[in-house]
Amino acid sequence: MTLTSIEQLKGARVTVMGLGRHKQGSGIGAAKWLLRHGAMLVITDLQSEEELTDSKKEILSWVDNYGVEVPEFVFGEHRTQDFQGVDLVVKNPGVPFESKYVQIAQENGVPIESDVSLFLRFCPFPVIGITGTRGKSTSTAWMGEMLRKKHPKAVIAGNILHSPLEDLDWLLEEKEEVPIVLELSSWLLESMQYLTTPLEVAVLTNLYTDHLDRHKTFEAYQEAKEIIFAHQTKDHYVIINHDQEICREVAKRVGGQVLWFSTGALELDGAFVREGVLTLRVEEKEISLCRADELVLGGEHNRANALVAALGAYLAGVGVADIVEVLKAFSGLAGRQQIIREVEGVRYINDTTATSPEGVIAALKRFSQDGPIVLIAGGNAKGFTFEEMGEWINKTCKHVVLFEGTGTALMEEAIGKGLSIERADSMKKAVNLAKAAAKEGESVLMAPGGSSFAMFKNEFDRGDQFNDAVNSL
Repeated sequence: MTLTSIEQLKGARVTVMGLGRHKQGSGIGAAKWLLRHGAMLVITDLQSEEELTDSKKEILSWVDNYGVEVPEFVFGEHRTQDFQGVDLVVKNPGVPFESKYVQIAQENGVPIESDVSLFLRFCPFPVIGITGTRGKSTSTAWMGEMLRKKHPKAVIAGNILHSPLEDLDWLLEEKEEVPIVLELSSWLLESMQYLTTPLEVAVLTNLYTDHLDRHKTFEAYQEAKEIIFAHQTKDHYVIINHDQEICREVAKRVGGQVLWFSTGALELDGAFVREGVLTLRVEEKEISLCRADELVLGGEHNRANALVAALGAYLAGVGVADIVEVLKAFSGLAGRQQIIREVEGVRYINDTTATSPEGVIAALKRFSQDGPIVLIAGGNAKGFTFEEMGEWINKTCKHVVLFEGTGTALMEEAIGKGLSIERADSMKKAVNLAKAAAKEGESVLMAPGGSSFAMFKNEFDRGDQFNDAVNSL
């Protein structure tokens, strides 16, 4: 089936591959939307029915409320038949294109889509897309708050735990343009490779080594990231990091108009910091926004996020006064360098989304300015090396608590013998060990530097467990 209209979905046989655990995530969001439009669904996931009980209940309660066809659920396996004799496969971004069953679908001429590719295929309004190794969630949320100053129903979706398909149907009824910003992971971008609709504004925050457990090589990871610029022309905009040489190289290959951002001064069009002031320059018009020290969020990386958000919002037509108001007020996202509470003079900080060495280093740089750190880290390596992270841990930390995982021994080796290190097999134990080591005026920072899904459902569950453990102290 060549999908050219939503009406084609009525009665179509569709396999949703990967239900997932997030109630507003890609799998559940896609399933709900497809059911709403009359598709006959098979929902298949390698996880067990017990593991996905809440997700299944979410679908079934939605089916009961709307009176649509009950889907068939297949848990603990994928079946070849569900990828051969169907009209469409909608793949969760977490499933790689190299999957045997995705390959079966492609060999049988079955189109492959995701919730984001379906959204972009039918969305009636221009879309801003943001990708990068670090900063994309904060930049997306920050920009989204600015866009809501222009239109209260502005859509903030994608990898930020909200499927854009949840918004597509009402967007199709809107008469006036609604601003849209999507956070796009490399996995989501891979699902867009068959689209020909360009993004109005495409943002690359930075490029560091990540997800080599999925992409195998850095070159493959970078190639996936660059899909965000596909089909753009000089009628579209690119926002890209001038401070990274690799991003400057990427900019030579894009088709859109390039606007740069830099945490230093620039004489190019874009967004930058000059003498401590966040500044925009677009089409030779220069606008001073606010001082960097007026931002609630600290750290050089958050200045970069602020510049991305401000520049994207300005291109979308948000007023300068509104941009400045949100720049000064935005306090960040849960689980991203989030200060949870202070107990007996010790700050407890949740940075569960710091799943790479660069993420951990950014947090160490920011919070070590206020005193020594007790670090909770550890987990699976995802293809990383930890030498630089180990150096920063030695510079800024007094004690380290490590979770078990494939990367933990590598982290321990990178840290060396200069610091005391303990192991923990649960979040509660990790927090208690950190509490025992920390003194007044110091900080406990949970920034894993990898994934640790053997112990936790996902990074958000890990963050929630940390918050619960801290709040119970």
